[in-house]
Amino acid sequence: MTRDNYAALQLKIEKEITRLQKQAKALQAKQRNPIIASIIQSMREYDISPNELAAALAKKPAAARRKAENNAEPPQARRTVPPKYRHPDTGETWTGRGKAPRWLADALAQGKTRDDFLINK
Repeated sequence: MTRDNYAALQLKIEKEITRLQKQAKALQAKQRNPIIASIIQSMREYDISPNELAAALAKKPAAARRKAENNAEPPQARRTVPPKYRHPDTGETWTGRGKAPRWLADALAQGKTRDDFLINK
């Protein structure tokens, strides 16, 4: 395929895409109008004002509220843990949770124990 043929084909495809997008928008607008009319009829039937509708839209759905409440961490989970070990030279600390820091791993490899780095309180 030559460059000119490719460019012509690409232009043709882009025009077809544009035409189809316009057609899809028109179809969507055509489908929306009866739905909007139905909503307005229901609002009049049940005497619902636009302000009430806006307030209802601003609220979180019950399912979203429950999910947010279930994912909330209890206050105890956020509390900080005091350090348990301290490097004597640099003053770096470690709580004893998670992977041991490099300075402690190196000291253990040299034959020291964790008790040598305990913070006495």
